Amino acid sequence: MLVANWMTKDVITITPDRSMMKCSKLMKDHGISRVPVVDEEGKILGIVSDRDIKDASPSKATTLDMHELYYLLSEIKIKDIMTKKVMTIKETETVEKAAVIMLENNFGGLPVVDDDNKVVGIITDTDIFKVLVEISGVYEGGAQVCLHIPTAAGSLAPIINFLKDQGARVMSILTQNVPEDVETKDIFIRIRDMEKPEFKRLQQAMAEKFDVKYWAIDSVHKVL
Repeated sequence: MLVANWMTKDVITITPDRSMMKCSKLMKDHGISRVPVVDEEGKILGIVSDRDIKDASPSKATTLDMHELYYLLSEIKIKDIMTKKVMTIKETETVEKAAVIMLENNFGGLPVVDDDNKVVGIITDTDIFKVLVEISGVYEGGAQVCLHIPTAAGSLAPIINFLKDQGARVMSILTQNVPEDVETKDIFIRIRDMEKPEFKRLQQAMAEKFDVKYWAIDSVHKVL
């Protein structure tokens, strides 16, 4: 899964000479929490987050009057508060790599750049959630079964053939990644809705033939 297929392409950016107040309003107006900082050619210079703005803002207990406060905020530039050593990812790299970078560094998002270091998008933790939702098929309903199977080659084929013989339609298959020397793992298969009698027969037949850990039926509806 490439970053290019899941990132936000119409990314909001800002230049380092803009004021912190302008950036704060920009983020509020667009409902975002981070903005890549770019030069006139669109090349990445840094990133600024709502946390950066909060940390640079005067305390609520300040003794400054409104005019002094407004002047102070207008004088603070993005270049003064932005993170300059920004981590990025390319659109030709995978979503999985983006997720690892964000997880290990506690980031909520990564600017996406091209070979010239120009910002072409941004991928966030929300986009990562969308990947999981889309590939699992949870919005389509159905039921998920978790099976404990051997890691040996070909161990998945009998299960797929069994489901086919039972008239079950597979929506998605996710597998647990385990070290090479581990002999068993969990797999998660989502199947489309079936009539109750057929579904009951499927559950009973699978319990007799395979190591079933659980069945889960999700009631999830897409918010329009």
